[in-house]
Amino acid sequence: MSRYDPASIEPKWQKAWDEANTFAARHDPAKPKYYVLEMFPYPSGRIHMGHVRNYTMGDVVARTKLAQGFSVLHPMGWDAFGMPAENAAMERGGHPKDWTYGNIADMRGQMKPLGLSIDWSRELATCDPEYYGQQQAMFLDMMEKGLVYRKAAVVNWDPVDMTVLANEQVIDGKGWRSGAAVERRELTQWFFKISDYSEDLLNALDGLKDWPEKVRLMQANWIGKSRGLQFAFETVGAPEGFDSIEVYTTRPDTLMGASFAAISPDHPLAKVLEADPAVAAFLAKCRMGGTTAEALETAEKIGFDTGIRVKHPLNPDWELPVWIANFILMDYGTGAIFGCPAHDQRDFDFATKYGLPIKAVFVAEGAEDAALAEAFVPMKSEKVRFVRGFAGAEVQTGDEAIAAAIAHAEAQGYGKGVTKFRLRDWGVSRQRYWGCPIPVVHCATCGVVPEKKENLPVELPYDVSFDKPGNPLDRHPTWRDVPCPKCGAAAKRETDTMDTFVDSSWYYARFTAPRAKVPTDAAEVDYWMNVDQYIGGIEHAILHLLYSRFFARAMHATGHLPQRATEPFNALFTQGMVTHEIYKTTDDRGRPVYHLPEDVTVFTIADRRIVVRGNVEPPLDMVDDVDAWIRALADEGLLVEVIPSAKMSKSKKNVVDPMNIIAQFGADTARWFVMSDSPPERDVEWTASGAEATYKHLSRVWSLCSRIGEMPVDHTGEGDDELTRATHKAVDEVTRSIEGFAFNKAIAALYGFTNTLHKANASTPVMKEAIRTLAKLMSPMTPHIAESIWSYQGGAGLCATAPWPKADPAMLVDDSVTLPIQINGKRRAEIRVPKDMPAAEVEKIALADEDVIKFLAGQPVKKIIVVPGRIINVVA
Repeated sequence: MSRYDPASIEPKWQKAWDEANTFAARHDPAKPKYYVLEMFPYPSGRIHMGHVRNYTMGDVVARTKLAQGFSVLHPMGWDAFGMPAENAAMERGGHPKDWTYGNIADMRGQMKPLGLSIDWSRELATCDPEYYGQQQAMFLDMMEKGLVYRKAAVVNWDPVDMTVLANEQVIDGKGWRSGAAVERRELTQWFFKISDYSEDLLNALDGLKDWPEKVRLMQANWIGKSRGLQFAFETVGAPEGFDSIEVYTTRPDTLMGASFAAISPDHPLAKVLEADPAVAAFLAKCRMGGTTAEALETAEKIGFDTGIRVKHPLNPDWELPVWIANFILMDYGTGAIFGCPAHDQRDFDFATKYGLPIKAVFVAEGAEDAALAEAFVPMKSEKVRFVRGFAGAEVQTGDEAIAAAIAHAEAQGYGKGVTKFRLRDWGVSRQRYWGCPIPVVHCATCGVVPEKKENLPVELPYDVSFDKPGNPLDRHPTWRDVPCPKCGAAAKRETDTMDTFVDSSWYYARFTAPRAKVPTDAAEVDYWMNVDQYIGGIEHAILHLLYSRFFARAMHATGHLPQRATEPFNALFTQGMVTHEIYKTTDDRGRPVYHLPEDVTVFTIADRRIVVRGNVEPPLDMVDDVDAWIRALADEGLLVEVIPSAKMSKSKKNVVDPMNIIAQFGADTARWFVMSDSPPERDVEWTASGAEATYKHLSRVWSLCSRIGEMPVDHTGEGDDELTRATHKAVDEVTRSIEGFAFNKAIAALYGFTNTLHKANASTPVMKEAIRTLAKLMSPMTPHIAESIWSYQGGAGLCATAPWPKADPAMLVDDSVTLPIQINGKRRAEIRVPKDMPAAEVEKIALADEDVIKFLAGQPVKKIIVVPGRIINVVA
């Protein structure tokens, strides 16, 4: 064999796989199926090392399962709708469609050199009319089933860009792109009734045993089941029609500490009171902020005393003031609360600000009732002593007291126990162009009319302009103005498009039959679903996965998925990030300037690490005076500050371009490194030295293959049994590690087996069998070099499709043991002896070992200690 040259072997084997159609997913009822899927990427135009790690993980699983005899589905697609494409069109000119498909072509071209076992014939993009037309068909089916509706809702509104913003697009109360102060505005929006499935989505989490526990907990917290009390305050001095205010509370045990009642700025009572200019001014101020609980939690708490009072349900003579408060959400509970400042920090801050009473209901067990410097908020399992209220002086936990309070309310008839969920219905309307059009028409006579399915897809028009703010669909009359599908009169299309989370909530099902003329093909989803292994980032642990779980249920309800696919992902793995050091200098104005790794030079002089901007050589006369050289670098502005590793970020320039790595070392080096350095659920730090070490190891394997290939056919050697046993152990360790997602352990086992094979001198047939097995075990991680070794060593067909080796259990039972030999505390040699060999015999063999004799160099042995099965210590 010639020297290891990835640039020549990797394209060769990628071509061979393509010509053999090796990775085409085949519906074969005679075989078990395996569906592995990585969360598909947004087509930004460049892949990064995070992509390499994510897709290599899936590839390792897919290749292993293919070799184990499964029919494998391993597809790829693009999450292609969304604001970045529109922003690019506005900032650079051009069209979102052209920008998106150009980026897809670029990224596909960057991914293919990685040698991924992807069935590219199933590739799809969510902006393909073929894809979103079927999404529109499902939207209509969900409307028919009552899972879609319209209602007025408060949203984040950017008054400059004239669009609704997602919560993530509101930064410090301003639109992320325009910088304009965001307003709370009520608009009529489309919603999916995900809340209908709250209980089911929560309970089903218990069955997802192969999901990370932290993800299941995050989902449970987001769904947010709570048991509380719902009751009504009788009002005093309220406008007509507001004789009472409904309140829901999860802490009814604090009711006797109430000092005020408060309503949301979006509460119907607040809207009626808006006729008062003072109230109107306050509500306008409230609307200049975010709409989420998270945004309101960090915002300044402000309130307005309406002058209305309510009667306490346990004492009609006890009246509480009614405030409008900016921190209360209308879409949770009833949009009204009672404030108990003694036992809620938010209420405490509000009461302190406005001089409202603070009365403790309970104190810590054994404590005395006293003035509070802050709210006392015990855990629900913590015992407290009640000093005020219907619970008397009993010592109870919060849970016991809550149950007692609900029971008391129901017995006295002033309230009832209610179970509620934090999960709100999913608002999917977006006032933007580059998204899936909502397939309905608004008719003055017929109202909201679904588009006819034969008219789908409702395609986006290409001839749009982004020279004005707002949604260009609103000002496209030939697309917007259409006849009503029901009566034929003049009507208008819905110009909102769908939230991009919709696009990614069912793509896993579409991959089973991406060219079907209906959303799913029943036979294909029945064979391929569920996804056996789903892989993606922890940042998608809540919304994407929750929406996907809902959508699977909705697709079952509308006849597009079988019942068993209502939980679409059998197993979930959330991988860590790829990190890198950040290199920073400052400009003349003190602003940070970041540098790419390839634009700095790293020196290690006198055990000191020095990073310099540019390609700098240390002057010979300064090498001996490191401090002087560093001062000179600083004076010239060349000294670079090194910031510890962080997630790779284009803005910080701590990115490594996979294309550069492939060009320098090959795809197998990149794949092996991102799998080897740490457990896959943890972050991995990319280092140039690590990549170089990986390349050297693969070159060593290549040389080992060459040496074995040149062995005489009749070479007998020695140690056949030991090498055969080591081969079977390697098969067992690597197989178990891959199946357990411990890819770093699999690679550690391969390092060990390579070392064993390197030292071995067994007969030629045994050596060849061992090197072929090594190639097969390396194949999921480094498929190109594996194919070359397999071919060179006479393996039949392609390594990618060769059967996975199986370990003989008998070969895993070891009757001998390898014992390291320490001489004066340092490991110098090792010997292999039978497990039951007497210590005296072990001593003789150890002292006769060539390496031991060499290191002793004639010194007398004072003591030798044999620890059975573990180590031999020699003191000389």
